[in-house]
Amino acid sequence: MRADPATLEVKIGHHFRNPETLRRALIHSSHAHEARSAPESPLYDNQQLEFLGDSVLGFLVADGLVHRFPTHREGELSALKAHLVSAAHLYGVARRLDLGAYLALGRSEEMSGGRAKKTLLVDALEAVIAAMYLDGGIDPVRRFVDAHVLDAPLEADSEDGTEAHPAIVNFKSALQELAQARKLPQPRYKIVAERGPQHAKTFTVEAAVGSGWSAQAEGRTKKVAAQRAARGVYERLLATAPPEARPV
Repeated sequence: MRADPATLEVKIGHHFRNPETLRRALIHSSHAHEARSAPESPLYDNQQLEFLGDSVLGFLVADGLVHRFPTHREGELSALKAHLVSAAHLYGVARRLDLGAYLALGRSEEMSGGRAKKTLLVDALEAVIAAMYLDGGIDPVRRFVDAHVLDAPLEADSEDGTEAHPAIVNFKSALQELAQARKLPQPRYKIVAERGPQHAKTFTVEAAVGSGWSAQAEGRTKKVAAQRAARGVYERLLATAPPEARPV
């Protein structure tokens, strides 16, 4: 059974003056197509809201990063933003809100597990963001983005292999983009040690960018260890001024 959208209002921290706006944000096109009785029926799914929400989210994430990291350069901010608006990160936000439980889906989409599909949930999240903006202006959306996107909590050794961090989910991708922005070689990874019994191994992975930046880290899986090593190199690079910013 579909959850009551009123309980979603509590989770996102906004009470809608016009509940119909939120209701539309939760209507997937599969449901709208089944519900239409004639071709001339008005558009009534969340696709237009998704379009608007994508832009509102991008603006607020960029604005938030500029205020949080006033000394970061454009390339570094772009890398952070890319991860905050990525499908992987937004999917995590949508799952924590249990957004799938509130969606109105068509019969075939429901039967194929639509409530848990990444693309569908990310689209719905962007539509909800647009609905909040249309109903209450930018302020409630800014509060939502700050709490649920910029400061999204991450558990240690999550599926992305990271620990809690205020702005990045996937450090391997973040490091790759930062290296590219600074015109450095792409990151390299190698397993340098394995220890423990077969069923409970601990791996040590080294991440390196060129010959000047490297870090090693351990993890219960190779993926976790690689993410932690990537984080070490990423943070060292951030602490080092890019070549064009160094005094002559």
